[in-house]
Amino acid sequence: MGMGLKKAAGIAVRSLTPNRPYHVQWFITRKCNYRCKGCNVWQEQDTEELTTEEIKRGLDILRELGVMEIVLSGGNPLLREDIEEIIKYASRFFITTIYDNGSMAAKKIDALRNADLVAISIDSLDPRKNDYVKGVKGSWKKAIQAVEKLHKEGIHVSVTPTISQFNLYEIVDFTKYFSKKGIPLWYCLYSYDTSEDAGQLFRIGKKNDEFMITDRKAMVKLCDSLINMRKKYSNILITNEILEAVKNLYLTGQRTWKCRALQNFFVIDHLGRVAGCHLHKSVASIFNLPKVWKSKKMDATRRIYSECTQCTYLCYIFYSLHGSVPGNLRIAKEHWRNAKLFLKRNSP
Repeated sequence: MGMGLKKAAGIAVRSLTPNRPYHVQWFITRKCNYRCKGCNVWQEQDTEELTTEEIKRGLDILRELGVMEIVLSGGNPLLREDIEEIIKYASRFFITTIYDNGSMAAKKIDALRNADLVAISIDSLDPRKNDYVKGVKGSWKKAIQAVEKLHKEGIHVSVTPTISQFNLYEIVDFTKYFSKKGIPLWYCLYSYDTSEDAGQLFRIGKKNDEFMITDRKAMVKLCDSLINMRKKYSNILITNEILEAVKNLYLTGQRTWKCRALQNFFVIDHLGRVAGCHLHKSVASIFNLPKVWKSKKMDATRRIYSECTQCTYLCYIFYSLHGSVPGNLRIAKEHWRNAKLFLKRNSP
């Protein structure tokens, strides 16, 4: 059995085990080289971060907890000098996705060969609009070149636009453009931190009127358009359930899901602190998490999360709706087509 099949088998076992955290987003650095308008990570950078060995130890703990999928983000995770070693280690056991703002992927191509998915942030087909959002001239050109290079090299790369009022009316054309090129799309939805928790893990973004979705009808129409486009294009990496939930939110203002942070998923920051999401305070360190995971205190915190309605971050919605045994099967089948990916990559 090749490494790919072993990994696929291990993930399958974990995905079919109930009451486990399946997904983790690890913000492995607070360093960033862009100045994105809808984000303030770059305004609150920190040079302190866990060592390579500490991250490996943390990954071992996640595997024991039953996690099957990990997203490495930041800041920009590719700014870490040890990123190749981290991706290589993570990808042995987890479905591993890594984010890039489009600036580093082409330079780190060898490091990315072990990732299952590289998500590159592009927000518009208009270079000027994209560069404005990223706060760096030439960012669009760099990102497009990176996507094309990775795609050509056979690295599983996706384009990740953040849907906002700023680009709402071009998302359909944007989706068609990349779908026709055979490049998958993995969407984010503009949200901002409205935290009521003074000790929140860290801040991602403040309210920005340019990005706040005010045209609710257009957002509803976009959800319908993407549902229809998914019949034609298999590389639109968002499920109908998510689109229906978002559509309903913009139609009625009602959430059809409860947050399942600290149940299906959690996040880890650059110092190894764990929270259900970045909007709330740390509940543990990754290194003592197994001791407290099943505690009464953690159960009480889970109840607080399940009633929380503070955000519309799409990744948190996704794993609240899909992070269960049936949901994991959907993720495997529909979101990354894992079995094919593993078999294809590791066939002799």
